[in-house]
Amino acid sequence: MRAIYIVFFLIVALSASRCSKKKDFIGIKEKFNSNWHFKKLDTESFSDDQFLLDTDFQKWDSITLPHTPKIEPKIVNNQWQGISWYSKRFTLGDEMQGKKLFLKFEAAMNIAEVWVNGKKMIRHQGGYLPFVIDFTKVANFDKENIVKVKLNNKDNLITGPKPLKTLDFNTYGGIYRNVWLIAKNPLYITDPIFENKVASGGVFVTYPEVSQEEATINIKTHIKNENDAKQSFLIKNTLLKNDVEIVFSESEIHQLEKNKDQQFSSNLVVANPELWSPKAPNLYHLKTEIFQNEKLVATETIRIGIKTIKFVGQDFYLNEEKTFLRGVNRHQEYPFVGYALSDNANYRDAKKIKEAGFDYVRLSHYPQSNSFMDACDELGLVTIDAILGWQYFSEDKQFQKHVFQTAKDLIRRDRNHASVIAWEVSLNESWMPESFIDSLTNIAKKEYPGNQNFTAGWQSYGYDIYLQARQHRLKHYDDKLKKPYNVSEYGDWEYYAMNAGLNQDSWGNLLQSERSSRQLRSAGENALLQQATNLQEAHNDNLNTPAFADGYWVMFDYNRGYADDLEASGIMDLFRIPKPSYYFYQSQRDYDDPFGKPMIHIANQWKENSPLDVRIFSNCEEVELFLNGKSLGRQKPNQDKMSMNLKHPPFTFKIPKYVVGTLEAKGFMNNSEVVSHSVQSPKKPSQVKIEMDLSGKEIDTQNDDLIFVYASILDENGTVLTNIDDKIEFNLEGNAEFIGENPAQLEAGVATILLKTNPQTKDVEVFTKAINLNFTTSFNLKNRK
Repeated sequence: MRAIYIVFFLIVALSASRCSKKKDFIGIKEKFNSNWHFKKLDTESFSDDQFLLDTDFQKWDSITLPHTPKIEPKIVNNQWQGISWYSKRFTLGDEMQGKKLFLKFEAAMNIAEVWVNGKKMIRHQGGYLPFVIDFTKVANFDKENIVKVKLNNKDNLITGPKPLKTLDFNTYGGIYRNVWLIAKNPLYITDPIFENKVASGGVFVTYPEVSQEEATINIKTHIKNENDAKQSFLIKNTLLKNDVEIVFSESEIHQLEKNKDQQFSSNLVVANPELWSPKAPNLYHLKTEIFQNEKLVATETIRIGIKTIKFVGQDFYLNEEKTFLRGVNRHQEYPFVGYALSDNANYRDAKKIKEAGFDYVRLSHYPQSNSFMDACDELGLVTIDAILGWQYFSEDKQFQKHVFQTAKDLIRRDRNHASVIAWEVSLNESWMPESFIDSLTNIAKKEYPGNQNFTAGWQSYGYDIYLQARQHRLKHYDDKLKKPYNVSEYGDWEYYAMNAGLNQDSWGNLLQSERSSRQLRSAGENALLQQATNLQEAHNDNLNTPAFADGYWVMFDYNRGYADDLEASGIMDLFRIPKPSYYFYQSQRDYDDPFGKPMIHIANQWKENSPLDVRIFSNCEEVELFLNGKSLGRQKPNQDKMSMNLKHPPFTFKIPKYVVGTLEAKGFMNNSEVVSHSVQSPKKPSQVKIEMDLSGKEIDTQNDDLIFVYASILDENGTVLTNIDDKIEFNLEGNAEFIGENPAQLEAGVATILLKTNPQTKDVEVFTKAINLNFTTSFNLKNRK
């Protein structure tokens, strides 16, 4: 065995020596987000030529990507739609001469036309998926280059979905995700979005055989030769874990004729693989390299996770373990900036979802950002990945062709993400002909061949997984299908419309506004407790079905294109502040789960008109409640018809009468106190407190970032005073800016604004003032604790 280790070390050393010579060009991929210029048209009387010839950028707005064409108000009841232009001057280094040059747009809403140096390169339809242009032939090296982008985010019958005035969410606009400048040698690894061959392009990883003892990783690498002559090369694949090489393989010498491309396949065998799952989101890096005469000419590194997924009947097995996925739906909207989130902001959303007790996200109802997908891989959030669709289908052939293309592009973009378990190649809540479904599912099977590829759709026909909202269950659910079943949405519409017909007897006499789950965080204690009741009842009922997963609607409050109010069924509000329902879901995660902890939360406030039935969410075995230090008893979780299937039902304490003071709940495991939480009767306002929401990601020092800043009105005990009607004025000193309504209205005691930072942000001081109360305070980003 010792000799084998020595040989392996020599092979690694020889391989590494290839890269120890002088540094050769192996490619460039850099963010192309800075120094853009922008114009939003108020009229469409201008011709394209006027903008293509316009190089006086002093009359344009200077902006950085991601970007939204209009900063919208908190409630978006008249979202801007129209034509906008983006332009950027750039130079190319000498090292890029003779190379292949690309621009990759992660997304731009909705119809994008791109010119480079006056040459039109593409007209791309659809605002949620990437597109790539090859501008090699029009690139300048003796003078500057200019890229111009025309965007049209108006309603479009080809791309769908419904017109904005009847749509349940906003699609916003702009180049709202990253753009990349890419340079490659003429022998290069292609981009999957840019290639047309089925299941091809780039590096495509699958897992033909996986066990706890050994995993086979199949790596398909698509290579193109755009040199003037035939090229010889070998491919090396290296698997790394925490920068440590695990295993590698080298191919034989391959040859490609000029202007030809080919996909090459090879395997890596990994002993004792660390498998990916929500409890242990183990990730590897796979580095693919191309060598010519021992010279490295191309490299690409992707992050992968090894797992197995299968269904046995209607049960879901992840890594051979039967698994139920508790999840939630997510819209990618932020207040004010729409879709133009920073990469860190997307991560922070994913972090909040995981910390809320979820292990699964349905990506409703469109492809979401690369950075959010990366975060799901990293945090262990299983995803069902969706094409755009919402209550819109057309017999128009151009529309159908576009949908088919989005299915291909979605799978090409996300096929290597560990988090994805199914492709929702389905138009949500849109009745589709069976032939149309057949085409979509066939595309998915061809683009991702193998036995770990599943499709999902809201019609039972054709798809591997049946997605069904809970309110449809009485009319459409049929367990005789014996098909894997996912409660795709629940907890909202059935209470708003009162059409679920399940366990709602106890609140059948409530008004719609009272029984609804659509409750703003400022709606009051009773309304927020009702929302939590709805969610508990619904989640408990879902567990009576053979569903392998359920997804609450929805994680965050959001704007709707057709309505002049927020859709408020989120367990966090638009500004990502929790409602009591958040803690109900958090309590459903076991305390000893790798992402869990002992938790306890009193859902009630404690003031004169508070309900005397005090509800406590906890994952502990017992809870003891104290009022002003006096024990009101220790209890086990509730046992009622709305709790019988829950992992950790709530605890309800009935208190005889209201007494000013402190309620404290203590959680016990094995008869030992492990966690506590308290609420106090509110007193007079005495201070304003500033907090920043970083959710596991420090402020990005290399790119623009977006951070929520909260200012809360507190009493002397630190209790947030939910009934104060005041506004908070935000000011700052330093290289950053605020985005949002300023002064900002207090909502249930908290006012929120967005802080936008940039790479030059070093030391920022934030100042707040309560207008009527005249409280002031400050906060330093650099010196914060």
